[in-house]
Amino acid sequence: MRSSNPKKRSLAHKTVLHILTGSIAAYKAGDLIRELRDAGARVRCVMTESSKHFVTPLVLRALSGEPVYHDFFSPDTPYDVLHTTLAEESDLILAAPASADFIARLAAGMAGDLASCIVLATRKPVVLVPAMNDQMYTHPLTRKNIETLKGIGYHFIDPVKGRLVCGRDAIGHVSEPQTVVARVAALLKN
Repeated sequence: MRSSNPKKRSLAHKTVLHILTGSIAAYKAGDLIRELRDAGARVRCVMTESSKHFVTPLVLRALSGEPVYHDFFSPDTPYDVLHTTLAEESDLILAAPASADFIARLAAGMAGDLASCIVLATRKPVVLVPAMNDQMYTHPLTRKNIETLKGIGYHFIDPVKGRLVCGRDAIGHVSEPQTVVARVAALLKN
């Protein structure tokens, strides 16, 4: 049941386009979608090809109540120009989790898949929530890519220290859904 608490409905009448990338942290997508919807947001999901190794389109469709997009060329795509339509219809683009690869491709201006094309086509706020191994997150190239994207106005919700897949407790664990929702709500309030 959706909350009727006005404080929890901080995203009422907002559309969040949620991009999932290839990170084990994608398993938390369900909790994030639920939190966004509880805050009143319409959530539309776009998956990179590698994200499908961690969560299925069917799960995301069930949780979001919306079609899930992953392919430019799907015959059941309802739009002529999918990437620009999804970009224009969204109030905010949220990549959570954002893998090192996705961040690097965005920083280089690459547009080889639906998710990166949407980011390039939008002029709405873009929020990236990195999740990766600590060695990858602290690598100079990843740091440079993050600074490049921050320099053009993208927002980041930094990873936290937590138990990583490799077994270490280190920085790189995806930020909690409540933290992400609070930041998204603050950005859209402004």
